[in-house]
Amino acid sequence: MENSALHIAVVPTPGMGHLIPLVEFVKKLHHHHHHFSTTFFLPNNGPLSDAQRSFVFTLPPAIDYIILLPITFDEYHGNIKPETRIALTITRSLPFIRDAVGSLHESKKFAAFVADMFAVDTFDVAREFQIPTYLFFPSSAMTLSVFFHLPQLDKTVSCEYRDLPEKLQIPGCIPIHGSDLFDPVQDRKNDAYKWILHLANKFRTEPEGVIVNSFKELEPGAFEASEQKEKGKPDIYAIGPLIQMGSTSEVQNSSECLNWLDEQPISSVMFVSFGSGGTLSHAQITELALGLETSEQRFLWVIRCPSDKPPSGPDDPFSYLPEKFLDRIKNRGLVVPMWAPQPQILAHVSTCAFLSHCGWNSTLETVVSGLPLIAWPLYAEQKMNAVLLHEDMKVALRPRVGKNGLVGKVEVCNVVKGLMEGEEAKGIRSRMRVLREGAARALRSSPGLDDLTKKWKANVAARA
Repeated sequence: MENSALHIAVVPTPGMGHLIPLVEFVKKLHHHHHHFSTTFFLPNNGPLSDAQRSFVFTLPPAIDYIILLPITFDEYHGNIKPETRIALTITRSLPFIRDAVGSLHESKKFAAFVADMFAVDTFDVAREFQIPTYLFFPSSAMTLSVFFHLPQLDKTVSCEYRDLPEKLQIPGCIPIHGSDLFDPVQDRKNDAYKWILHLANKFRTEPEGVIVNSFKELEPGAFEASEQKEKGKPDIYAIGPLIQMGSTSEVQNSSECLNWLDEQPISSVMFVSFGSGGTLSHAQITELALGLETSEQRFLWVIRCPSDKPPSGPDDPFSYLPEKFLDRIKNRGLVVPMWAPQPQILAHVSTCAFLSHCGWNSTLETVVSGLPLIAWPLYAEQKMNAVLLHEDMKVALRPRVGKNGLVGKVEVCNVVKGLMEGEEAKGIRSRMRVLREGAARALRSSPGLDDLTKKWKANVAARA
């Protein structure tokens, strides 16, 4: 690699959901601006999963990576919250990141140090080497606006946010119930909340810029609010939508799904999936299955074992479906275990709707494909995304949860039929077509990325 190339240091946090959009961002950077090279510094809190290993080992030549020395949590004896695990992975990896960046500092022209939203504590290393710092924010501009506003909320609200009788007013966003904010802020006495507040304070003051995986036509109000100039506030760069189309081998290994879709009428199938980490209770799987069956609509459902599966329970997801369900729906439904090639399914001509957990990566893939949604959030910031899709953009229906905590089979049937053939669906599809066209424009050109690379070149020139 030529030493004249401007170099970007990138630090993700563990987990494919944060690694994939960062890699897609770097691929987009290299595609549009060839004079950049990149090194990923990968924190290591255990052996790479097969998916991570396959993903990392097939990165393009312009993307180098260094797998850092492993860290452990032995003193927790296996009892550690996910937020604590991420925070400790980053802080305990700082000496390894410092050594790795230092080993490259003499031979590389570092233009920027880009850290995932949960890795902002690594900015301390970047400042030691006088490398400009940038935050990569893989979620929505609405979620970023909540992070920017959280320190103010913390000072002015005394109770739990979920207990507020009125909706919260987040700058540039539709008002939102406190109970719909992301999970770690739901218990303000918990260490997870303190960590999120720590991150929120850093987001406003430490990076020179924030790189957001969204686009302005999708969230104009949130971007306008986040871009309002204030002393010490970072610049905002909209570089989305960043989506992964999947490898050729993955698609070939999932030919059953795509072959089945090939046999279905155009615009006739609802795709049902809750993402790579989403699971339902056994009771909810039953209600969903019976609701899909009663709706008499075509569907393709990716099913996982239930979240409340007993340790001795079977590992076959199909064993948790209602008796003879697969026999009854075989002429108009396909159920597949664990995984399916989501981008290809969403882009298929037979697919016309998506029942989704509202993860941000899935949301962007859906917008790019122009499909209306049933918003069924499970965890993290997914409830916020559901509010954005259902109440603000009005491109999704959201099923009502019963007093027993379940979405009942009748409600499932009603929202599925409503989205597939109801009058309300016409307006939803029309609005989603407008967003799809905006996504296509954002994919063709990226003013935010152009502005960002100009800034990075200027950073290097100023230090020359």
